[in-house]
Parts: sequence; structure tokens; C-alpha cells
Amino acid sequence: MELSTMEQLKSQPVWLLVLLGLGSLSLLKFSSALLKWVYVNFLRPAKNLKKYGSWALVTGPTDGIGKGFAFQLARVGLNLVLVGRNPEKLKDVSESIRAKFGQTQIKTVVVDFSGDLDEGVNRVREAIEGIDVGLLINNVGISYPYARFFHEVDHQLLADLIKVNVEGTTKVTQAVLPGMLSRKRGAIVNIGSGAAIVIPSDPLYSVYAATKAYVDQFSRCLYVEYKKSGIDVQCQVPLYVATKMASIKRSSSFVPSTDGYARAALRWIGHEPRCTPYWPHSLLWAFAHSLPESVVDAWRLRFCFAIRKRGQLKDSRKKE
Repeated sequence: MELSTMEQLKSQPVWLLVLLGLGSLSLLKFSSALLKWVYVNFLRPAKNLKKYGSWALVTGPTDGIGKGFAFQLARVGLNLVLVGRNPEKLKDVSESIRAKFGQTQIKTVVVDFSGDLDEGVNRVREAIEGIDVGLLINNVGISYPYARFFHEVDHQLLADLIKVNVEGTTKVTQAVLPGMLSRKRGAIVNIGSGAAIVIPSDPLYSVYAATKAYVDQFSRCLYVEYKKSGIDVQCQVPLYVATKMASIKRSSSFVPSTDGYARAALRWIGHEPRCTPYWPHSLLWAFAHSLPESVVDAWRLRFCFAIRKRGQLKDSRKKE
């Protein structure tokens, strides 16, 4: 007589049953994670951003990711407060947005985030008084001109990195948040970096990576503090995007254009407190986390050494 499946299992050694159980759990966990990844990246509907308010404030909107955000937010019908350093560039991007989305109302605020920040933030407060700013995109940020050791970072660059990336993000958030609290709705998106989250270290960009780690922790704490107040706080963690700051001119499958990143980014607003909106980046993130940290550290160090060498060569040519 043939034994039933249950009897066959009972006849097996305990260690084999344990291995089968662990294997089944691992498979279930992987399948669940894969299904979730497919859903959030391709099937989950985006939130209606207008529910937060009729205006969005974007810092650093004249280039790169910030400019991509400005156009995409205008596309979905939001009015814009654009905060940047260069008045001519602010005028140019405003005119370009109005030419494409004629109904968009736009306010511009000139703020030098490496200059008198308190005075600049006061101008932001004055500009948003009485308007329904429901979405804040803290995008402004600077990095190194090229990779360098910490002892090679001059005093001015060190001060600017901390002031723009840390103090700027913090103080603009503090200026916009009270209005959101009074209306009991809003969303804050802080742009972090894979240099601080995805890879275990970012040698030769230590201060930049540290400032972005601050942005990540700052965002996570605010997410917990204000979730019950109707305010969604999120840190978006892009990897490489084709921007001037990244010194990448052409986009590719794993390096999106600024518009490509911004389109993906809008779909994630209001969901997880930390995310990597561009789905190929999430594959790179998973791959990096599957490797030993020592391997990633060694690869990253070699990569940054190459950037440093090219930067030093450019500097030497300028001096000739």
C-alpha cells in the first residue's frame, strides 16, 4: 500500500523537514517581495497631488531633477513657487513652463542657499503667505566638483555643503510646515542620494554623503511626527540621474533623464517614507545589497579614484 504524503513526510529525518520548511518560507518571502515590487512600480495608482493643495514649492528648480519636478508638477495642474539662486534662470524656466502649461500660476523667490539663508527663507515665508502650498520638494543641493579626500575639502566647500544640503532643507521645511499643519494636509519630499543609503560608503565624497544621510534621517523622523496630522513626508533616494551635478550628459536604461526621473517620482509621493522611484535603480539597489560590503567599498573607491584623476587633470589644464 502506498504511503500518504503526510506519512511520507513523517518518515523523513527531522533535519530534512526543517530544511524543507525553511526553503518554503524563503520562497514565500521572495514571492511576496517580488509581487509587491511589481505592484508598487507598475500597478499602484499615483495619488492625486491636488488633494494636498493647489500649489507646490520646489527648491533648485532651474536645473536637473528640480527642473524636471517643476515641469511634471505643472503638467498635473499644480501652481508653482520656484525657489532658486539665479533670477535669470528662474525667469527662463518660468517662461518655459508657462509656454507649455499656460494655466500654471508661478511665483519665483530668489534665495542663495549658500549666502544669507535666514533672509532668503523669510522671503519664502512672505511669498507663500495666504496661498495653499500643499507640496514641498526639497531638491536644492550641491556636491563636490569632483571626488577628493576629506583633508582636501577646502573650508568654503565644507561650509557650503552643510549649509545648502542640511541647513537649507531644514529651514525651508520649517517655513512651509506650519501652513500644512493649519490645513491638516500636505506632503514633503526630500531628495536624498544613493551615496548615503544604497551603498555602504561613498569614499572621496564623505561630507556630501553625510549630509544626505542627515536628509534621510530627518525625513524619517518627520514622517513619524506628522503622519497623524495629515502630512506625508518622504525621502526619495535616486541613484545616478543625467544631471550637471552628476556630470552625466546622456540618459540610459539605468540613468534616467531628469524628466524621466520626475515622472516616476510623482507616482510615489504620499506612499513609503523612503523610496527609489525609478524602478531600474531599485534593481541596482538590490544587487548592491546582495554583495559583501567590502566588495562594494573596493569598487566604489576605484570608481571615485577615476573621477578624482579626471578632475585633477581638468584643474591642471586650467592652470596652464
